[in-house]
Amino acid sequence: MPFAKCYIQMFAGIYLGGTECFLLAVMAYDRYVAISSPLRYMIIMNWRVCIVLAIASWTMAFLLAIVPCLAKPAHFCGHNEVDHFACELTALMKLMCSDMAVSQLIMYFTSTFTVLFPFCLILFSYARIIVTILRIDSSGGRKKAFSTCGSHLAVVVVFFGNAIVQYIKPQSKDNQDSDKIIFVFNAAIIPMLNPLIYILRNQDVLGALKRLTWRKM
Repeated sequence: MPFAKCYIQMFAGIYLGGTECFLLAVMAYDRYVAISSPLRYMIIMNWRVCIVLAIASWTMAFLLAIVPCLAKPAHFCGHNEVDHFACELTALMKLMCSDMAVSQLIMYFTSTFTVLFPFCLILFSYARIIVTILRIDSSGGRKKAFSTCGSHLAVVVVFFGNAIVQYIKPQSKDNQDSDKIIFVFNAAIIPMLNPLIYILRNQDVLGALKRLTWRKM
């Protein structure tokens, strides 16, 4: 693979992953507004606010994920063979000839704002959501409120768990196999689980699955 194409593949993965982090944080805020202020939800989360939040997510991901990589170009020497399934950031860092200390420092700094900062916003939103749910008197209302957040919370736990393990942990020239396993889980398993998690909230789909199960039995 040419060097330019490898870098484009790496930038695309970093950019889209960073954007998903911010969008999941925006979705957590959306769930908080829906549960805490259901009657004013359409006023607070109008289409202008949604567009601004979406544009801000894409812009923040570009500034935090792509700009630092372009500002500090990596230096390679000799024949480079990526011991990975794709041109992934952590795999390319293991091929660098220069000292990894500065690159790791930049990666930790950007990962903190791209991964940990949205994750903290999500935790804060869900803390407020839990407080709001506990104030609901009826058990049916609490159950409905929890079901509203269930799928998003499941996606957040799976996605951010992998992102923190992959980018926040100390990098070394070794542990190639563990990085490959994490990459496969992040690139294939999680996208496959996402539609399944969200589909299971659909009552029509659940009804069809129950009918199919009873028919099989």
